[in-house]
Amino acid sequence: MATNREHQLRHMTGFPRTMYPFPFNSMRSHSPFDLLASSHLFGRFGADLPKEMAALSVETQSTSSEEMVPSSPSPPPPPRVYKPCFVCQDKSSGYHYGVSSCEGCKGFFRRSIQKNMVYTCHRDKNCQINKVTRNRCQYCRLQKCFEVGMSKEAVRNDRNKKKKDVKEEVVLPESYELSGELEELVNKVSKAHQETFPSLCQLGKYTTNSSADHRVQLDLGLWDKFSELSTKCIIKIVEFAKRLPGFTTLTIADQITLLKSACLDILMLRICTRYTPEQDTMTFSDGLTLNRTQMHNAGFGPLTDLVFAFAGQLLPLEMDDTETGLLSAICLICGDRMDLEEPQKVDKLQEPLLEALKIYTRRRRPNKPHMFPRMLMKVTDLRGISTKGAERAITLKTEIPGPMPPLIREMLENPEAFEDSSDSGESAAAAPPAPPAIQAIKQEENTYLHILYMLTERKMC
Repeated sequence: MATNREHQLRHMTGFPRTMYPFPFNSMRSHSPFDLLASSHLFGRFGADLPKEMAALSVETQSTSSEEMVPSSPSPPPPPRVYKPCFVCQDKSSGYHYGVSSCEGCKGFFRRSIQKNMVYTCHRDKNCQINKVTRNRCQYCRLQKCFEVGMSKEAVRNDRNKKKKDVKEEVVLPESYELSGELEELVNKVSKAHQETFPSLCQLGKYTTNSSADHRVQLDLGLWDKFSELSTKCIIKIVEFAKRLPGFTTLTIADQITLLKSACLDILMLRICTRYTPEQDTMTFSDGLTLNRTQMHNAGFGPLTDLVFAFAGQLLPLEMDDTETGLLSAICLICGDRMDLEEPQKVDKLQEPLLEALKIYTRRRRPNKPHMFPRMLMKVTDLRGISTKGAERAITLKTEIPGPMPPLIREMLENPEAFEDSSDSGESAAAAPPAPPAIQAIKQEENTYLHILYMLTERKMC
């Protein structure tokens, strides 16, 4: 006969007395799954559970409390292991947009589709994509995403789902501190940049009225001034490169290859940081300030509007001298340049520069984490402008009366592309003779950049 206590429990819980074959304390040692299996509640959910568990329920209900032996908890399932990222072979975080992929490729594909990005490959549209090279060519990376089966429609569906169920996320502030080694690197790069490229506020601006109101094919007076200043800027870029930690540890051939490949990128970046939007002007290192029309007439031609548009895109980034210097160094020290002897060594030199720029930008703008990737995207834009700059140089050669200044010629294109044609009536002898110091070194190496490199070597020593 049931005791008063049992009647009370039965009244409170609805369970029969057989539901308590052992004290409450012992129940704490069992998982909810075990308790569910031994209770009459199982009858209410049995249809939704496996048949094996239903059989276990019947057996348990017919067993006396003395015969019951508590089962040990089931071991946790092993962690799920995914195949490597189908795009770059990095560690996968799961299946995203139809394929196994890492967080980086997932985010890249999503942004590319949502923003309808159009990329350009500056090589042969067949770049190798792996976890080291995936950030070098966005065009080939996106094509690889499509090739392995990533779905545009999955991105759109994912976006619509998020719009329906937007939840506010709490973003915890992160601490970004440079290590002592990276701090030293940042200081050296910043100093190298500032000592080879004075900021706009340090310059005494002056203007000229030459062809300031209407565009012409070429203003020879402006061209002469522009080519003179550009040559000086190239010399400063060589000095900047040789001040970068580790750059001179590369082979001489690789140093010159990197300079030839990136010099126009850095020239464009530097002049665009001296853009004044109120007057729509750009200022050179001697203070000469030209408006858009004058820049066109000085030799930029059809490249003008593209350069000014890029300068306008830099304004929201509000880059300081340190960031400009680091971005210039990243443009220069890049292992995907053609004809490098030791590309892996170049990549190794670039890694701390990328890390330094990331941490520095986050420390300077803790509430704007997107600034670092936006800056890196400008490297791709600069390469596109440089490609068009080389094309412009070929047409410019037909517009100027004399030979292209040698350093500019070598920076913009292979010298062979600028050799005087036999039907032009021009000859190499028409060029002004090189200074004696250059003539002496020219016997050893027949490139003006190598000559300049050797001269700066002596100057810095």
